Amino acid sequence: MRRIFGWLMVATIAAAGLSGCKPSDAVKHSGDASTATVPAAPPASTVQLDKAMLGMVTGTIRFVGKAPEPVKIDMSMDPVCSMTAGDNFAEQYAVKDGKLGNVYVYIKSGPPAAMLSGGPTPAPVVLDQVGCKYVPHVIALVRGGSVEFRNSDPTMHNIHTMPTVVGSQPIDISQGPKGEPQRKQFNQPEVMIPVRCNNHPWMNAFINVSATPFFAVTDADGHFGISGLPAGTYTLAAVHEKLGEQTMTVTVEPKGTAKVDFSFSAK
Repeated sequence: MRRIFGWLMVATIAAAGLSGCKPSDAVKHSGDASTATVPAAPPASTVQLDKAMLGMVTGTIRFVGKAPEPVKIDMSMDPVCSMTAGDNFAEQYAVKDGKLGNVYVYIKSGPPAAMLSGGPTPAPVVLDQVGCKYVPHVIALVRGGSVEFRNSDPTMHNIHTMPTVVGSQPIDISQGPKGEPQRKQFNQPEVMIPVRCNNHPWMNAFINVSATPFFAVTDADGHFGISGLPAGTYTLAAVHEKLGEQTMTVTVEPKGTAKVDFSFSAK
């Protein structure tokens, strides 16, 4: 009876069409282009890079001050989530030992050799639904690449992207319990596209689409690395879902490694 009641509750929730959370103001103003599932492919690269002369940028994103306490999420509205997922906490501030994870770092501008470079279409980036949350919380891919949306949970989920540019077309698809993966292509660069689940309003994630192959998402220790860069001077940007965007100028020497650290603090 308990199992039957759980499934009835899930069906009722899905039918109600609960809307996802709205993106923060910091995210709303960070995007500089639209996201899409438009079939048009990005322009082919005409720049050939000398691999023997390429450099890289590495660094750490630091969090200054006391990090907000993680907020525990009440998932009792879906008995399947509450029975199978265990404790679930908000992921807005992934701070560990003063370092900040889930920060999108990308080359915002630079020499034409970098900004026009391309390569083979990469494998799809996976965004799974595990324990009634999106995993990973922040992902990034190059323009023209795809995201493979999965549902590893024994309950119905929904993927609803919320583009930050007026006129962009959102994705709004549902996936049954442990349903078949679905792939969607992204052909326009955009920063921190919010993803929500209409069935479970606490679920959220962010998709970033880079105009170049040069980007990263900081790990749990706040570290990042961007390799394969031709020599030159770049504008490097770091974006957090709540704390907005910071930029810094960095010069990469041939075969060199430039180190750049950012610092964020709670607003």
